[in-house]
Amino acid sequence: MKRTALALTCCVLLLPFGIVEAQAAGASQSEAASTTAANPLPQPDRDFVQAASMSSSTEIDAAKLAQKNSNDKDVKSFAHHMMLDHTKLTVELKAATPHGVEAPKDNSDTSVLDELKPLKGKEFDDAYIAKIGLKGHEDAVAAFKKEISDGQNADLKKLAQKGLPTIEHHYQLAQQLAKKKGVQP
Repeated sequence: MKRTALALTCCVLLLPFGIVEAQAAGASQSEAASTTAANPLPQPDRDFVQAASMSSSTEIDAAKLAQKNSNDKDVKSFAHHMMLDHTKLTVELKAATPHGVEAPKDNSDTSVLDELKPLKGKEFDDAYIAKIGLKGHEDAVAAFKKEISDGQNADLKKLAQKGLPTIEHHYQLAQQLAKKKGVQP
């Protein structure tokens, strides 16, 4: 009770200062919001930011799972490679995203990760290769190609053009790993 009264007293005493600061902050936020609202990121670019962010977040989180749930050195090596490259792609995506538009943070595909979490050993490896290595990169290649063809933001298109060879290489590595481990897509 005393804490509530003290907090309320502090709020009342500091309220005049907070109003001035909030009004100033609100004015600049309203200005930024109206600029963003007046010039929204085109839908293909928004879709790309979402897809690329989700792809990389999922890759990173799944790679961490692979380090714990797999006993296969090839799977762990592939996962480590994915973690490094997708961390770099995440940084590049944030840098390419226009000012005032925020790339989602840690928006992994939880349904895929939840499927992988309870699995161990070969069962994990097969699911990881199929869902993350093959399907995940197939979807990412499609998203990067769509941004290259339909995107309207120059920085995001440039990122997609620069990143596509890496994503395609990951897909090739996943195909090779699947073949080596006898995993059917």
